[in-house]
Amino acid sequence: MPSRLPADVSAKLEPIKLVVLDVDGVLTDGSLIYSGDGEDRKRFSVRDGLAIRLLLRAGIQVGVISGRSSQAVITRCSELGVRSELIVVGSSDKPADLDRMEELLQISDSEVAAMGDDLPDLPLLARAAFAACPTDAAPEVIASCDLVCGAEGGRGAVRELAEVVLKGQGRWIELVSDWLTPGMQRG
Repeated sequence: MPSRLPADVSAKLEPIKLVVLDVDGVLTDGSLIYSGDGEDRKRFSVRDGLAIRLLLRAGIQVGVISGRSSQAVITRCSELGVRSELIVVGSSDKPADLDRMEELLQISDSEVAAMGDDLPDLPLLARAAFAACPTDAAPEVIASCDLVCGAEGGRGAVRELAEVVLKGQGRWIELVSDWLTPGMQRG
């Protein structure tokens, strides 16, 4: 995780007010697990969950747009504090869903960071002021991103994005200071 970002990247991060995430391959490892009754099950990283809470604590909204319908996604995002109107599952038009989120929050693309991992995410990533992906994203996605995380989807990539955004805005230390041990270097 870079402690200092290049000036051009920091300039992109300063206005971010919304972080939009894909689900399968970003918040999860992309595996689809079905129970015998057809209910889907998903595994989420607790580190990514903490990252979402830190973003929200900093006043940065988090939105989720998934092409798959999943009650597990709604449940997990709701328990993390993501506003229900910013959780979209079963999306057939991710850019239109982003339009609705921006209208609701009265923001523009220049205030959005997005993370995706596969071809259907490219339109969102192209619009966002700051685009990110997990290390195991599709090559076309990697080529289009400002940040390629060291972690895979579902294994801490969202945490990396949150740290970059919050450090880029100069807010990371303030948010994590309660957990730092006394005498630990805070820079």
